[in-house]
Amino acid sequence: MSDFPADWLARREPYDRRARNPEVLAAVSRHLAALPAVTVVDLACGTGATLRAITAALPARQTWRLIDNDLSLLARTPQATEPDTIIRTVPIDLVHDLEAALDGPVDLVTTSAFLDLVSAPWLERLVTEVAVRNLRFYVALSYDGRVALEPADRGDDAIIAAFNRHQRTDKGFGPALGPAAISNAIGLFERIGYSIVQGRADWEFGPADDLQVDILAGFAAAALAIGAPAGEVDAWVSRRKRLLAQSRSTLRVGHIDLFACPAVSAAPDIPSTRR
Repeated sequence: MSDFPADWLARREPYDRRARNPEVLAAVSRHLAALPAVTVVDLACGTGATLRAITAALPARQTWRLIDNDLSLLARTPQATEPDTIIRTVPIDLVHDLEAALDGPVDLVTTSAFLDLVSAPWLERLVTEVAVRNLRFYVALSYDGRVALEPADRGDDAIIAAFNRHQRTDKGFGPALGPAAISNAIGLFERIGYSIVQGRADWEFGPADDLQVDILAGFAAAALAIGAPAGEVDAWVSRRKRLLAQSRSTLRVGHIDLFACPAVSAAPDIPSTRR
């Protein structure tokens, strides 16, 4: 579920928070504002970045269940410091035990930078389980395949195409949907009558943002992993690093945020996937 080191998650967190779509988050806040208290389940929570990013937008009394299978990341999640906040960490393998993560009282399900890692059958299972429980679902920072590098380089298109192909390889849940995940999720929720609020939540990096180096390295590693010629990949990385050293490189990575909410109070008539 979480194969990302804690230091990488920490370095990207400010960019994630800045990228979150304010209109989508405002919709989450409006739909929960009347509740005296809210219980949130955060799937694939990592070190708790979603909690840190949205807690101020929720009712003051909050209970969080932070779900991940990486114990080292769970150990780095926040501790409750407010009297009206309860935080519980729950180690769960979402591949096999998704239903257990959603059991019990839940007002909101959240996840960030995760849906693009899962397969079509697993996503359908998730949407079904959310729907039969009549739950609200907030998805942030789902990669949608858009990458813009400036100034352009002759190798950009081939590297990004290779990266997007790699995004569809198995990340532990079966062949991943990659950039198609968010559109698939929107389609699934719309077909079962959920209302949808969506918006772009793009990462934006300027010449002074050193995280560009890590992202370029990630693009290159993915391209190599699916068989791109090493010489071409290395040359591309060198040219892009040269532009960065010259304070000329900018980078935009496309993401979509989504809030899906039951349109009526009764749950849709969808069979549960619980075994």
